[in-house]
Amino acid sequence: MKIACIGGGPASLYFALLLKKRLPSVEIDVFEQNQPTDTFGWGVVFSDETLGNFETADPESYARIRENFAYWTDIDTFYRGTKVTSTGHGFCGLARVRLLQILHERCREFGVRLHFNKAVADIDRVVASHDLVVAADGVNSKVRERFASSFKPHLDWRKCKFAWFGTTKEMTAFTFVFQPTEWGLFQVHAYPFEKGRGTWIVECREETWQRAGLDKFDEAQSAAFCERLFAEHLRGEKLLTNRSIWRTFPTIRCGSWRHQNVVLMGDAAHTAHFSIGSGTKLAMEDAIALADAVVAHPDSVPAALLAYEEARRLDVLKVQRAAQTSLEWFENSERYQTQGPERFVFNLMTRSRRITYDNLRRRDPALVERVDQAVAREEGSPVGEHTPPPAFTPFVVRGMRLPNRVVVSPMCQYSATDGVPDDWHLVHLGSRAVGGAGLVFTEMTNVSAEGRITPGCAGMWNEQQMAAWRRVVEFVHRHSAAKIGMQVAHAGRKGSCSRPWEGDAPLTKGGWRTLGPSADPFRSDWPVPKAMDAADLSRVSAEFVRSAQLCERAGFDVIELHMAHGYLLSSFLSPLSNRRTDEFGGTLENRARYPLQVFDAVRAAWPADKPIFVRMSTTDWFDDEGRGFTLDEAVRVARWLKVRGCDVIDVSSAGNVPESKPQYGRMYQVPFAERIRIDAGIPVMAVGGIQGVDHAHTIVGAGRADLCAIARAFLADPYMVLREANARQVATHAWPPQYLAARS
Repeated sequence: MKIACIGGGPASLYFALLLKKRLPSVEIDVFEQNQPTDTFGWGVVFSDETLGNFETADPESYARIRENFAYWTDIDTFYRGTKVTSTGHGFCGLARVRLLQILHERCREFGVRLHFNKAVADIDRVVASHDLVVAADGVNSKVRERFASSFKPHLDWRKCKFAWFGTTKEMTAFTFVFQPTEWGLFQVHAYPFEKGRGTWIVECREETWQRAGLDKFDEAQSAAFCERLFAEHLRGEKLLTNRSIWRTFPTIRCGSWRHQNVVLMGDAAHTAHFSIGSGTKLAMEDAIALADAVVAHPDSVPAALLAYEEARRLDVLKVQRAAQTSLEWFENSERYQTQGPERFVFNLMTRSRRITYDNLRRRDPALVERVDQAVAREEGSPVGEHTPPPAFTPFVVRGMRLPNRVVVSPMCQYSATDGVPDDWHLVHLGSRAVGGAGLVFTEMTNVSAEGRITPGCAGMWNEQQMAAWRRVVEFVHRHSAAKIGMQVAHAGRKGSCSRPWEGDAPLTKGGWRTLGPSADPFRSDWPVPKAMDAADLSRVSAEFVRSAQLCERAGFDVIELHMAHGYLLSSFLSPLSNRRTDEFGGTLENRARYPLQVFDAVRAAWPADKPIFVRMSTTDWFDDEGRGFTLDEAVRVARWLKVRGCDVIDVSSAGNVPESKPQYGRMYQVPFAERIRIDAGIPVMAVGGIQGVDHAHTIVGAGRADLCAIARAFLADPYMVLREANARQVATHAWPPQYLAARS
């Protein structure tokens, strides 16, 4: 087999030595357009976990790499005149040029042919003359560009500028510096990689970079500017340059990494922001997987490349998601500058969602204890020897005081008869209240029979339903410290369907005419809804008011208007489902008009001392395409709701059209909640992929949301809050007297 590797970085070199070591008969040429010691940047960072993979793949190169490592366990953050240190993190770094030298040595030992100052001018000729071509030619990959129709690359150029300097400053920790200036916020990502040398990456928003005049500076002038800017932290030491020009980071994703006998590796295929230090890690792990795949399929290059991509794509996607979240955090770090030092550092440490409250507590319990105290002070809770963790701080809104921040999210049970809840609902909601949740919401409960999703959906439009719900409310109030709320809704064009376990499709018998802002079905093969006329709009608004009045008589503490997931009020907000040309369609002001009118009517009918929440789909997930309901629009609607008396926005997403493709994952909607909280200035409830109380501590502790709604995890464990209170010995947590024997 004859193999050409285009690009002489760690990905190509590591792949070449691993494959040549295992298949000595293969011929491998590595083509690098620069000199052997030419390299962009200064140091590379690895975690303890990554090192284990390297040791397994090639113990000899691992040993040489390890001999050159600088080790550290601390992270120092300089913020608002203070230094906060977090410990217990395992990092190691070395000079990038030394890593290349080690890989050069190993490649030569196995007979890999290395060609420097050798740019590949004729890509097609190389592809035709080799059995396998490995394209590891970086962010600006010419191979990826040549076969773009197969690779389908997507480059997302981000909002910050950065310059990659070296420094003579001696460091013993990963170092973050946040430096406010007259032009905006500058931030530093720095770390040691050898004696007397470190990496010093300076980053800022592009508009800050322009205001500071850096767009007119050359490399030397930029270094001098940054030396002056960070003189207090550099303490007389210098910044070193090595192609340290200002750059914009692109997040690169490809639809495929394969084209015939050509395969992408490393930054040519995917990038991960330097704030989580994973670029070289990803490249070298790509190399391990590709070598394994070729060894497993020596007679079929297509089979090998398919196996490689299948082995790597999910892991790369996970890292990219974490890196993207981290990247966006640093793009918007100026918004957190009002936080106290401990809470800010906790926010920083947990930014990518890979580290949570429990993870950090195991690494650095002293820091987390200080975070607990900071959260308690800022939220008005007592601070003592056993300050409870963040999710156990009370939350007060209007006349309602929640004992903790954990909420049972509305979860449809599809088990009512003619809208009337029964013993199933009593046990379902009652057990979670007894289990310690601070607030329990009913399932989506509909304002009319035609407003239901299925015949099994709960309702609140008559006396019988109200009496049945009052029984549930009284149980919760009598046997727990929890509050209980009702989510009030109308299914709109997504109604008249069968239960999920009966097909989850439009009813063929016993169905009803659905309503919508426009006469457009949710799916092309669904029944066409009636476009609501003036009488429909008035009637449905009155039905929401009637439902709210029944909720008050039943004793509910709070109600939530459902403006999410493509149900009626949500479908008015999105231009993908609202195609009206009257005063209720077109501009955002018009699309929001009817949902706001309904809210105003309900707020007027609901007691002034009781809060109203609104659940909103804050994006249709087409923001980058410039269509659908966007997060920017959601911020505006949240502001309008706030001035009308809305107390909390329950932040969700999607559901208006089936074409939406949410990027699911742990806490995946929390960034939307944080954006609404900060930009609209209203308390928020986060929901979506919140897998337990640990996540709630993380979200509340970092200041990303005020409340955390949990759904699926509560189905599996109704008593998770009680167990957490027991494990943390939260003295203020209320226990049912029947369960006191289990209290620690």
